[in-house]
Amino acid sequence: MSKATAIRYETTEHVHDSCLCFAAQRTARVLARHFDDMFRPLGLTSGQFSLLMSLNQPEPPSIGSVANLLAMDRTTLTAALKPLERNGLLAIKVDPADRRGRRLVLTVAGHRLLAAALPIWKREHGRIEKLPENADALRAGLRALA
Repeated sequence: MSKATAIRYETTEHVHDSCLCFAAQRTARVLARHFDDMFRPLGLTSGQFSLLMSLNQPEPPSIGSVANLLAMDRTTLTAALKPLERNGLLAIKVDPADRRGRRLVLTVAGHRLLAAALPIWKREHGRIEKLPENADALRAGLRALA
């Protein structure tokens, strides 16, 4: 049996302190939990807010375009859509231009929920943006990486 190569703890600390992926994931989890708490009275999660907001377009978007916008694979997106569809917040319609495709349509209830959630998002996002760190630089850096 081969012996596993031990990695020094200092290496672990270095990766922890310098890894962009770790920092982004950790920050995303912290922000998601915070917004989950803020949206909880509406029965909404931060992920559902982002998903519903991505559907708020002049024309109903395709599943593929929303998956691309949210950097999700189509299977994960389809799973995330199901509870929102069951709750009457969106409808999945056949694409009239290509009957094989599907379009995602916000329902009246979906629009109402977004309208109720938006002031919460604005308040909390504004509060976070006032922190002493430079939010614009962070946003630009994250976009550059994406």
